Amino acid sequence: MFENLTEKLDAVFKKLKGKGVLDEENIRVAMKDIRMALLEADVNFKVVKEFIEEVRELAVGREVLESITPGQQIVKIVHDRLVDLMDDDKNGRLKLGNRIPSPIMLVGLQGSGKTTTAAKMALYLKNQGKTAAMVSADVYRPAAIHQLKILGDSIGAEIITSNEREDPVKICIGAVEEARRRGLETLIIDTAGRLHVDRELMEELGRIKVAVNPSEILLVADAMTGQEAVSVAESFNEKLDIDGVVLTKIDGDARGGAALSLKKVTGKPVKFIGVGEKINALEVFHAERMASRILGMGDVLTLVEKAKQNIDEKEARELERKIRKNDFSLEDLKSQILQIKKMGPLQDIIGMIPGMNKIKEMKDMRPDEKELVKVVAIIDSMTKKERLNYKILNGSRRRRIAAGSGTTVQDVNKVIKNYEAMRKMMKKLGKSGVKSLASGKLPF
Repeated sequence: MFENLTEKLDAVFKKLKGKGVLDEENIRVAMKDIRMALLEADVNFKVVKEFIEEVRELAVGREVLESITPGQQIVKIVHDRLVDLMDDDKNGRLKLGNRIPSPIMLVGLQGSGKTTTAAKMALYLKNQGKTAAMVSADVYRPAAIHQLKILGDSIGAEIITSNEREDPVKICIGAVEEARRRGLETLIIDTAGRLHVDRELMEELGRIKVAVNPSEILLVADAMTGQEAVSVAESFNEKLDIDGVVLTKIDGDARGGAALSLKKVTGKPVKFIGVGEKINALEVFHAERMASRILGMGDVLTLVEKAKQNIDEKEARELERKIRKNDFSLEDLKSQILQIKKMGPLQDIIGMIPGMNKIKEMKDMRPDEKELVKVVAIIDSMTKKERLNYKILNGSRRRRIAAGSGTTVQDVNKVIKNYEAMRKMMKKLGKSGVKSLASGKLPF
């Protein structure tokens, strides 16, 4: 999402590289460039103005330490101010209290992703060890109730049934009572939306709020709409006094202005971000980590968390043993590919590795997810004996594998060649490198 902003800020910092001191002139030029970069990223102009003034005041007169350059000094100042701009000590914290159930009310415009977010939130709470139920109070959008049921069934979440002929307020009151009877800790209410904020919608949401007294009201906003998302947040906050925002579609082509503007404009934090279409693609929003991503510093903590969630520890230990004995098979390669795919898009994973965005070859490279699908298909077309011993793959076997996987012999040869190179690299890594690789950590 922040790719363009990251590149522009990196260019600003490079200009300061080699400067001996932070004088008013080079700070003035840098602030002008940073201002333009933020405005082009669709950050609210009032927020930009205040941000630039704060950075300028902190930068002017600063002595540059011998161990760092003026550019690094500005990076540190900008980083700290970005954290302040987005930070809130309640990020990711849900006020659930001791109520049974604690209702969480999701609100927002039509198309913002409320229903999908409801299921993602249920899975998040389930992974936190809490029991969660979902109910749809959207009686207007065709198949909204059915969509929530399908999503709920896919993650094993409790669904409280409703129908399109019921009053939304009565649906919510009944759902709270039903969740209490079942002893469920949380109830996620998926409310109706409109294409635009209107009086009728707000009145209905207001009645639901009064009826169920939700522990949390979270606005689900589309990051792709930029400053429109901020305006929508202002409207909902004015009428409902929301507790926070879930920013969806943050993995798309959004320029990032909403994420940087929401807290300052509305006074309410971004609590969660939707980072993909998969049901597990919901992350707690951490201002410091996001600031690091924006400045090209990577996000190792999130990367490690993703690895822990998606890489099986038992399999990792077994993989370590196999690599030590130089027994890493094509079957193991397939298993690793499938686990890495669970962590999310490869481009996002690469972006979390510090310094990767500064390597020209990596910036130009866009990992093709389809290639991984092709590799798995090729391995699946092999017999078990072939997966365990690639050396028996002669010409006729490779032609059969290519035909079975819908690929070419050249594709099969490429997979085998890359696999051989991987085995050689693993052998050279040594014990410490093997341990890091097998545990989902990066050996650099």
